[in-house]
Amino acid sequence: MLSLLSTLGGLLISGLPKLLEFFQNKADQAHELALAQVQTERELQLAAAGFAAQAHIEEIRTEQVALQTEADMVQGAQDHDKAVLAKASTWVANYIGTVRPTVTYLFVLELLAINGFLCYYLWSNPGLITSMDDVLRYADIIFSPDEMAMLGGIIGFWLGSRNWGKK
Repeated sequence: MLSLLSTLGGLLISGLPKLLEFFQNKADQAHELALAQVQTERELQLAAAGFAAQAHIEEIRTEQVALQTEADMVQGAQDHDKAVLAKASTWVANYIGTVRPTVTYLFVLELLAINGFLCYYLWSNPGLITSMDDVLRYADIIFSPDEMAMLGGIIGFWLGSRNWGKK
């Protein structure tokens, strides 16, 4: 049961970025709406004072500065990453993209190694298993519900994230 809940949790957590993006978009839209209301009020005040054309020019300049600032920040971050990767060896540059999958591989390999050792230990000590109850008891040790829940969560996250990305 815990394995099923863990797998379901992994699937749901893999969709967390989309959920956060939804709330971020909603907050951005609310911010843009408030900004538009402030700008409309300002334009009405400037129009009442006879400065509508000047306000329009000022708005265009403000937008240009904001766009240029954002573009400069993105370009700066990209240039920094390129400069760091240019100095790094090729395998380091390739490895940067595989950090999270590597952590997953290590965890799964650790589970396989521990389970393999336990199976080998039981195989090399045949006196430990005398009945089917012993088999079930050792199977619970080798494939514990907590371990299966962690593995189910990992598999659900990685395989579930592909489906979330398509939607």
